[in-house]
Amino acid sequence: MGRIAKTCLRSLLKLANSVMGIIGIAMVLYSCWMIRVWQRDSSYVDYSSTGPWFIYSFLGIGVTLGAIACLGHIAADSANGCCLSFYVVIISLLLLLEIAMTADMLLNSDWEKDLPEDPTGRLHDFEDFVKSNFDIFQWIGLMFTLAQGLSILLAVALRTLGTNQGSYYNYDTDEDYAPERLPLVNNKVQPPPYVKVISDPRFATNNSSTWNANK
Repeated sequence: MGRIAKTCLRSLLKLANSVMGIIGIAMVLYSCWMIRVWQRDSSYVDYSSTGPWFIYSFLGIGVTLGAIACLGHIAADSANGCCLSFYVVIISLLLLLEIAMTADMLLNSDWEKDLPEDPTGRLHDFEDFVKSNFDIFQWIGLMFTLAQGLSILLAVALRTLGTNQGSYYNYDTDEDYAPERLPLVNNKVQPPPYVKVISDPRFATNNSSTWNANK
């Protein structure tokens, strides 16, 4: 029963990580497309101006999500306590960072002024794209947040299940191999044949008569 539960938790954790992995891959592909378009449309590169920080930030976030998804798959396969704990800490920090950024955007109406100037103009294009498809991005954000929360719960449950199984490992092993040791315990040692010969009364009587006659 414990193995079945552990297998189900591993599968669910991999599924939740797949959501983050898919979003990370999509962000990486979109970043590569933006870099390609920016290089094609730029006739020159002004090194004195601000670099394409939005594109590189978008690419970095995508790579980070892909790395976290790989870490989650490794933790789900190995079910190692240290690996699962490290994965929970990383996901928790990422979730807290997302909550802080969302709160800042909701409470600060002039949050765009805090950002540096984007020479590529892709920030405004992406903002317009999100506003035009706000319902879709709202569901994507909700699914992404739920996947992160579910990953934390599944990782904690898998780590707890692995710890409980490890504490009862020796007990289960004794139960499995107890029937094989019973014949060795209950086996009675048979006396050697020469004991029966010595204890035979006829043999003892004949030996006594022969000894008296010789005497």
